[in-house]
Amino acid sequence: MTLAARMPAMAASPLSGLVAGRRRIGLVALAGLSIACLLLAVVAIGQGAIAISPGRVTAILWARLAGDATVFEGRDALVVLNIRLPRVLLGLLVGAGLAVSGALMQGLFRNPLADPGLVGVSAGAGLAAAATIVLGDRFLAGTLMKLPFAALPFGAFCGGLVSTLVLYLIATREGRTSVATMLLAGVALGALSGALTGLLAYLSDDRQLRDLTFWSLGSLGGASWSKLSAVAPIILPLLLAMPLLARGLNGLMLGEAEAYHLGIPVQRIKALAILLVALAVGASVASAGLIGFIGIVVPHLIRLSVGPDHRLLLPLSALGGAILLVAADIVARLIVAPAELPIGIVTAAIGAPFFLWLLLRRSVSIDV
Repeated sequence: MTLAARMPAMAASPLSGLVAGRRRIGLVALAGLSIACLLLAVVAIGQGAIAISPGRVTAILWARLAGDATVFEGRDALVVLNIRLPRVLLGLLVGAGLAVSGALMQGLFRNPLADPGLVGVSAGAGLAAAATIVLGDRFLAGTLMKLPFAALPFGAFCGGLVSTLVLYLIATREGRTSVATMLLAGVALGALSGALTGLLAYLSDDRQLRDLTFWSLGSLGGASWSKLSAVAPIILPLLLAMPLLARGLNGLMLGEAEAYHLGIPVQRIKALAILLVALAVGASVASAGLIGFIGIVVPHLIRLSVGPDHRLLLPLSALGGAILLVAADIVARLIVAPAELPIGIVTAAIGAPFFLWLLLRRSVSIDV
């Protein structure tokens, strides 16, 4: 074999070794984060005004799974099953949904600065949720009907979908997305949504104003089984569709034209990604309020660890987002106990310095 023939094989060997090494790291991380997520959930269920040990929490949950009717007796069981468990499950779902939404937007825009909170998608969803609360209550004021909770995810979904579509249309020209335009358009959309939300707050009564304050700060305090049952069918499709989107997003990293020539249905992938992001962000905002920075912190850290392969990036982002939000909820409950700090403050305190660090890194370029 000539030297020219041996060179491609010699060059491919280190590359294949790097890919295999990152894949092994990704699989180890997948197992490690799954275990960490389970353990953190048990710890989170035991935290609060009434402290319950992890062993006791595990015993109660195991008895409930086994169908033991006596599990419903006692104070600890009532706290675990009716208050803490739906709260932690909601935190896991919302955290996973926001992190995967961030990873999808970064893959769609081909830039690690994309995030539903930073580019106005969450603000648009929050505006629609606020309009649903204020205008929906006024529309039903003369009747005996109450605004169904399912109306909030639907309204927030519509707001998130419109914001995502407007953002994509503004930032994309001839198949190329300018991240500078995306960020500036996101700031404008967020400012407009904030102004309209302020107008709705001015027009609202005392009860509606309290609800609007909840959206602006974010909290898992209103979690319940009924709310969880309304949110789960909206966020779960995003998590289940991750294997279907991974190959397409990997192809989009090369560019839309290149992905099309590889046989990837580009327009279908883009439409599905936008739809799922709007669904997940809308449901998250409707159930937990505006919680920022999870969609940029988690996917970027995962990408630094295992690389840009979305087959690993998406599931690891889901686990990382779930862990981060539940951990932030524990901090929010304990740092000013017996009061409760809004969880959006905790995630902003973590995410804002990280975003500044990301902007200052030389490897991230903002093109105009």
